[in-house]
Amino acid sequence: MKLLLVEDERALSRAVTVILKKNNYTVDTAYDGVEALEYLEAGGYDGVVMDIMMPKMDGITVLTRMRERGDRTPVLLLTAKAEIDDKVQGLDKGANDYLTKPFAVKELLARIRAMTRTQTAQANSKLQVGNITLDSATFELSSPTGSFRLANKEFQVMELLMRSPTTLISTERFMEQVWGYDSEAEVNVVWVYISYLRKKLAALHADIQIKATRNVGYCLEELT
Repeated sequence: MKLLLVEDERALSRAVTVILKKNNYTVDTAYDGVEALEYLEAGGYDGVVMDIMMPKMDGITVLTRMRERGDRTPVLLLTAKAEIDDKVQGLDKGANDYLTKPFAVKELLARIRAMTRTQTAQANSKLQVGNITLDSATFELSSPTGSFRLANKEFQVMELLMRSPTTLISTERFMEQVWGYDSEAEVNVVWVYISYLRKKLAALHADIQIKATRNVGYCLEELT
């Protein structure tokens, strides 16, 4: 599995590279945002581990340009900043996860495994329930009448529902799977994203809907 590590602190970059290679990853290294984009243009990466604060071009800008040109390579952002606004901005721009420095090696490796495992599953599957299809490569939710390209969190919520359509998924599981164990988001954010998806399903004339079971969770059900 091939990763691109983008980190301007060279001592940290060397240390992380050694760790990743010992764990059987192939690693290319870049030290600024412009260099990172040059590497990414060649493609072929299974994941990117990237610092936010870098010379020439910051990580958020690199991420934005990746997503604008359709590059869905999963990105784990590294940041020395703990403020929630930095985390939210990165996730809203299409990051798959973030990790605040200093970090434990075990956590870094676990997050990379989770990020690349999700990407592998997404790249090879389309999910369909009723007349609704979720394209895991393009984040497109579609029916015979139209389509929407989902935002990152919308996609992850819908993917959980469509992978186990008859299983009740709790708010806590959504928080853990989509926002992460250490997220500072409030639990009502799940309801907000469910509401977004319900509106899209209605606009697509879906023959399924998201059913809420009070104090238990959400699942998909066919419209009667």
